[in-house]
Parts: sequence; C-alpha cells; structure tokens
Amino acid sequence: MMKLPLSPAAAGLLRALLARAGIDRDRILLTHFRSADWQSLIFIGERHEMELRVPGPEAGALAARLSDGLADAELKVPGQIVADIGLECQPIANADGSFSLKIEALTIAE
Repeated sequence: MMKLPLSPAAAGLLRALLARAGIDRDRILLTHFRSADWQSLIFIGERHEMELRVPGPEAGALAARLSDGLADAELKVPGQIVADIGLECQPIANADGSFSLKIEALTIAE
C-alpha cells in the first residue's frame, strides 16, 4: 500500500472529518489529496482538495454522514483553524455501489 505524503494540517483535517462522521479509516479510500500553501496579508495556511471513495454496504449512508452539514461543521485540527470546508459537488454514486466525495478546505495556522 502506498501512502500519500500529507502535511500535519492535511492529516489532521482527514482525521477530523472521519471522527466527525464516526467512520473507521479502513472504510474510506483516499483517492486524491492535494495541499497547497496559502497566505493572505495576515494569515498563513493551506488549501486542500481531497477525493474520498466510500465502498461497500451502506456506502450512501456513510457518504451522507461525511457530507451532511459539512460547510457548517466545527472541525478540530490541532494547531489549525478550519476556515472553510465544503463539497466541490454532490456525492457521486458509482456503478459499483460506492460513492465518491470531492471536498475542498482551507486551514489557517493558529
């Protein structure tokens, strides 16, 4: 198994998302993750794009738990503030019964 290199902010964001939904890490496939440095005049952080695939039984229910109310979620990421998070598009139902989620987020260093 190949592991994607994630920054501490990115890894914390992924853990916080899974904890919020109450989903074990082995139920979710991380198919894409990209982080880029971000800064404004007074803040520094990272912009994140991730794609998750939820396979198996109850995939639709698990995808809903991950995505419902995401834009208003208060996620706890050590050393970071999740300034913005949301779905790029609605969850995608795949032919094999799995669901794909595309999530974008902005974390700012505390």
